[in-house]
Amino acid sequence: MKKTLLLLLALVAAMSASAQWGGRTITDTIHSRILGVPRAVNVYLPRSFRADTARTYPVLYLLHGMHGDNGSWEWMQASQVLDRLINSGEADEMVVVTPHAGGNPALEQNGYFNVKDWLYEDFFFQELMPEIEKRYRAGGSRDLRAVAGFSMGGGGATAYAQRHPDAFCAAYAMSALMDIPDNGAAVPAQRPDDLIDRLTRSVQANSCTNFVTNADEATRNALRSVQWFVDCGDDDFLLDRNLEFFHAMRAAGIPLQLRVRDGGHDGEYWHTALYTCLPFVSRAFSANK
Repeated sequence: MKKTLLLLLALVAAMSASAQWGGRTITDTIHSRILGVPRAVNVYLPRSFRADTARTYPVLYLLHGMHGDNGSWEWMQASQVLDRLINSGEADEMVVVTPHAGGNPALEQNGYFNVKDWLYEDFFFQELMPEIEKRYRAGGSRDLRAVAGFSMGGGGATAYAQRHPDAFCAAYAMSALMDIPDNGAAVPAQRPDDLIDRLTRSVQANSCTNFVTNADEATRNALRSVQWFVDCGDDDFLLDRNLEFFHAMRAAGIPLQLRVRDGGHDGEYWHTALYTCLPFVSRAFSANK
């Protein structure tokens, strides 16, 4: 009995210490007029958020991949990594927002782009971003705003920063779906009402590589104002797409960092990528102070 009591006391003490040491992640809802449905969103709030009520925090929009949802990054322990890096001084305190842009792609529309009956990009910039930043005292300007993501979310993060360089100071792409070749195995037969086909065609229409290749000099100058990072595993099936994007950016004279590490297209890789991503976006925020 005594041992059990001691274990319970130790557990309570550990939980109390954890609550004081780290931030917290909550699930909120954005009621979208554009999409016609409520959308869940996870929001990480740093430890000082409740006490420092006059402070505006930098914000990172952290996007998930296909088949994922707003909880995907929690499976990869994003909150724990944030706590660890913030407490070690390697990352700034920030608000981190993971919106829901998917689910089962065979049953519900996925993706970060505007397609028929799914104007997700409009929702993101016109509803989600303004509402989140108002509720949580975050962002408010490009200097305090970054975007990142893995797989489909890595392509979404890259495309958002390309088309909205006035909105983000930094973009970090992990194993990103930058494009899908016309002869790619992932391209199904053209069926206008097929959700996966619709998603595939939206990725092709918003090719991150083609955007750079076709950009005029004014657009390229705008892209140079964003800090870019591409991170992809050497065994990832999207490695060639990421290298194509890297070479297009280099040819256009747009600075970016590239990391090709040991790994594949999986949660372990994206979890470890956070240890580079979070300090990277923190440096971008600090550069604008």
